Amino acid sequence: MTHFSRKQPDDAAVHNILGNHGRAIAENIHLQMAKHYEEDSAGSEVIVSQGFMPLKPCAFTAKDDVKPLHWTPDDKRTIGQYVYGGFQRCAFAFQKFHSDTERILATVLEREARRWFRPVSGQFNIYYRAGVNQPEYIPDFVVALDDVTLMIETKKAKEVAEAQESETEVKAKADQAVIWCKNASAYAAKVGGKPWVYLLIPHDAVAPNVTLSALRVRFRLIE
Repeated sequence: MTHFSRKQPDDAAVHNILGNHGRAIAENIHLQMAKHYEEDSAGSEVIVSQGFMPLKPCAFTAKDDVKPLHWTPDDKRTIGQYVYGGFQRCAFAFQKFHSDTERILATVLEREARRWFRPVSGQFNIYYRAGVNQPEYIPDFVVALDDVTLMIETKKAKEVAEAQESETEVKAKADQAVIWCKNASAYAAKVGGKPWVYLLIPHDAVAPNVTLSALRVRFRLIE
């Protein structure tokens, strides 16, 4: 109010500005406050309501016919428009990928996993802090192996490196996923289940000939 009063000739002009641009001004103030928002956590209570999580159904629209996993579009930026199928070890008949890195990793999972799938919203209910908001985090893959269940995220190598140095959105997601896996592992240990492990993998580490065991050694995150 004081800021506008200094620049306007009278109160009527100030009220006119606030009346016409009040929403934009409020949003700008909110964004500035969010940059400096901090919250001290006093801990949280973990409640296990059930020992299993039914798979959430997923529905897709396709640009073209269902594609085999070895196929990639000429313009890899359009890969999200296509539906893939013909899997042997995926829990779903059809899947979509956001990047060619995800498609390549899926070829590795088809070769080495017992089961794998790409989660949808509401599957794990993992939330992270983004300013004053708490969006849902949906990992790229969940992979069942003989001895462990992997929760996997692939990101650009630059984003993974930045997450190791500072508080980024990638790090915020990873931190919450690691906590989720720790709690899931603790419960699994009580009922004879397998532990959960979170992997944050840079895109340049994903290749058709890579092994899951190598990725586990290099990119496992521990709380």
